[in-house]
Amino acid sequence: MNRVAQTELQCPDCAGQCAYSAVRQALVCESCGSAHEVRHDPDADPGREFHYHPDLPHTEQSLPSRDLIHKCQTCGGEIIFTGPVLSERCAYCDGPVVLEAEEASYEAIGLIPFRITERDAQSRALRWVRERIAAPGDLSDKVGAARVAGLYAPFWTFDSKEAIDYLVKYRVKSGDNWVTRSKSGAMTTEFDDLLMPASHHVTPLIRDGILHDFDPDKLRPYTPAYLAGFAAERHHQSVKEGLAANASDKDLLIRNRIKTHTRLRRITSVSYKTDTTGIRYRRILLPVWILHYVYDDKPMKVVVCGMQGRTFGERPFSMGKLFGFSAALSSLAIGLGWAWGATGFL
Repeated sequence: MNRVAQTELQCPDCAGQCAYSAVRQALVCESCGSAHEVRHDPDADPGREFHYHPDLPHTEQSLPSRDLIHKCQTCGGEIIFTGPVLSERCAYCDGPVVLEAEEASYEAIGLIPFRITERDAQSRALRWVRERIAAPGDLSDKVGAARVAGLYAPFWTFDSKEAIDYLVKYRVKSGDNWVTRSKSGAMTTEFDDLLMPASHHVTPLIRDGILHDFDPDKLRPYTPAYLAGFAAERHHQSVKEGLAANASDKDLLIRNRIKTHTRLRRITSVSYKTDTTGIRYRRILLPVWILHYVYDDKPMKVVVCGMQGRTFGERPFSMGKLFGFSAALSSLAIGLGWAWGATGFL
């Protein structure tokens, strides 16, 4: 942690170390318990979007860092710790980490602070386990003993306008046969605050736990105080790299919009060309709790959104329970079959 952040996190009452509290939405001193408002530039606009044109020189420069990172020896994740919480494990995969000097990175303009506490995240994870069908009987004990990591993960928001020319192939019935036909067309569509991961360490599990709960109105100006007591990954992608890394997700969204636009059924292929203009972006950090546990020597995780508490996870199955459910469904189907046959006979 650099000296600036260290000074910002000192308690003005007793000079103790402060950490950010999701309950009190303030910095709370770990020595005297006093709460202090997070201070930031009143003129800062965390919702500001920056323009980007792929054919023009881009002037955004990465900044040298004075922080030390903890680099994971398993997944390669690079995280920083601000304030009193340090760990020898990676927040992403729970692998061992070693201390290194951080390379230059891009500063986030805004973030959404944690609102879900660690205890609430654990409760939601256990509730999620109890709702799983065919879960092993001891799964709650495993998840209850999981290591919990609070992490600010890097994300982009992208805006763009798309002028699309497309060709769709679809199948229709012609007499007794199915034939393939084509339809071409044009459409325009826009993306507003399209939320995309800014790191390949943000897995689909982590991404899906956050995507549904993002509200740009809840963004706050970036300041190290919000990170106090949590891990965070900095932004290392350029805008060009971020657009390229998320091109496949955007492609899927465009294809789905084309399918909706055509109002056709039985579509077999979609091809298109798009003219993209009006690209705007933000660099932001979003909060997530990750619970790491091991079941039958296999590492798994449960992810709880730090904004609203939406919970996703990896889980094992009880083969005995699956067999029982299968047997019960088979018995039900046989019983219904007998009843249907008896009714038909009468």
